[in-house]
Amino acid sequence: MQENSKLSSSEISNLWTHYLRETMAICVSRHALITIKDKEIHAIFELALDMSRRHVENLVELFNKESFPIPKGFSNEDVNLKAPPLFSDVFWLKYIHDMTMHGGQAFSLAFNVSIRQDLRNFYYQCNIDTMDLYNKSIEVLISKNLYDYPPSYLSTSKVNFIPTLDYVTDLIGQKRKTNSIESGNIFFNLKKSVMAKAIIIGFKQVCKSNDVRQFLEKSLHTKNKHIMTFSSILSKDNLNFAKLLDTEITNSTIPPFSDKLMAFHVGFLFSAAISYYGTALIASMRADIAVLCEKAILEDFMIYSRFGKLTINNKWLEQPPEADSRITLPFDTQ
Repeated sequence: MQENSKLSSSEISNLWTHYLRETMAICVSRHALITIKDKEIHAIFELALDMSRRHVENLVELFNKESFPIPKGFSNEDVNLKAPPLFSDVFWLKYIHDMTMHGGQAFSLAFNVSIRQDLRNFYYQCNIDTMDLYNKSIEVLISKNLYDYPPSYLSTSKVNFIPTLDYVTDLIGQKRKTNSIESGNIFFNLKKSVMAKAIIIGFKQVCKSNDVRQFLEKSLHTKNKHIMTFSSILSKDNLNFAKLLDTEITNSTIPPFSDKLMAFHVGFLFSAAISYYGTALIASMRADIAVLCEKAILEDFMIYSRFGKLTINNKWLEQPPEADSRITLPFDTQ
C-alpha cells in the first residue's frame, strides 16, 4: 500500500532536485576523470561517477513508475571531454571531499522527510554511498598531507559555567576568544568558501557568456569578502584556517563545461552556503559573529537572486512541479 501511495510534495521536490544535482555531478566527474593523473584520486572519481549513475538510474525508474516527467538536467552537451585540465589533481581531491559533505546533508534531509518505504530505502543507500566516498576521500587527503585540520583546543581540567551575559552580548571593546563551537563552524564555512572561490575563478576564466561572467564576478567579490571577514576572526585568536586553492587553477581558457552548468554549480554553492551560515548563526554565542553570519546570509541571498534571474533569462531554469489547480480542474456537474 505504501509504495502505491501518491508522492508527497517534499518527496517530489527532493527527487527533482536530486536528479539535477546528480546529472551535473556526472558531467563534472567525466571531465575530471579525463584530466586526473593521480591513480588514487582517479579511483575516487571512478567511484563517484558510478555512484551518480546508479542514483540517476534509480531516479529514472521512480519517475517512470509515477508517470512523472523526467527533468532535462544536464547531459553530454554540458561537458567538453576534449577540454584541457582547468584544475589540478589536488583541487579535484579536495573538491570531491567537499561535495560529499554537501551530499551527505542533502541525502539525510531527503531521508528524514520521505514517507514511502521505497524512497526511504533509496535515500538510506544514498547516505551510505556518500559516507563511503567521504571516508575514501579523507583517507587519501590525510595520506597525502593535504587535509586542512580545524583549530584544536586544549582540554579543560574542569567544567566551567558562563559567568555573565557579557559572554554573549559584549559588543564593545575587547571581544572574548571564540569558543570551539564558533571556531569550528567558521572553519568549515571558510573551507567551503575557499573551494567555491577557486571554482568561480576557474569558471570565470573559461565562460563565454558576458551575463555569466558578470554573475561570476559578483559571486567572486562576495566570496572574497566573506573569506576576509571570517578568517580575520580566527586569525585574531591565532587559529588556523583553510588554505586558498587559487594556485590549483591552470591557465586554460577552453571551457570544460557549458555556461549553464557553470552557472548552476555556483548557484548551488551559494544556496548551500546560506544553509551553513544559518547553522553557524544559531550556534554562535558571540553576538558580533551572529551578526556577521546574518549579513553573509543576506549577501548570499542577493547572489542567489542574481542566479535566478540569469537562469530564467537564458531559459535554463526548469519549472519545479506545482500543485494541482483547484480552480481549473474539470468537475462533474451531474
